Amino acid sequence: MKAPHQEKRSTSTTPGQRPMISGDREAAVVLDVACGTGLVAKQLKRHGFGHFVGIDGSEAMLMLARESGLYQDLKQSMLGEGPLPVQKGLFDVVVIVGALSVGQVPVGVVRELCKSTKPGGHVCMTTRSNHTNVEYKAALERELKQMEAEGLWTCVEVSEVEDWERGVSEEEVGYISGAVYLYKKL
Repeated sequence: MKAPHQEKRSTSTTPGQRPMISGDREAAVVLDVACGTGLVAKQLKRHGFGHFVGIDGSEAMLMLARESGLYQDLKQSMLGEGPLPVQKGLFDVVVIVGALSVGQVPVGVVRELCKSTKPGGHVCMTTRSNHTNVEYKAALERELKQMEAEGLWTCVEVSEVEDWERGVSEEEVGYISGAVYLYKKL
């Protein structure tokens, strides 16, 4: 089986522009939404990022994230039950990996991600492309495009990833596909 990062097909919505988060990565403040145990922050640390704030709905996950020593602040919050418990327009980068899917996080949360990002900052989101998530993914993409039409952000890149993660149901053997979205707040 192939790893989730293999066989990536990238579709840039702004031809000729490379997806890049410019500036001082070490100084950038990253909001890790649905941070879980801190796996995303650990990877971002390897890529030069150094300041993390995490949000998760599970106190048990937050305890494990706290033990990682990567986060300057951690907050418990159930996504979709109100605004994110962070200052608006503060974050250079906002990420949500593995939580935007049916039965987990409402599509409308992406507006909160955008509100938390400073102008010129980036929002990186992922979702599954498996058959049980098709309707959610379509609704998510409609919301992302609507927000772009409203002038809230611009799409930098959308990448479809063939072998994204292990299947989440008995019918899905091996890996399922997914998508990564990168937006820049205006």
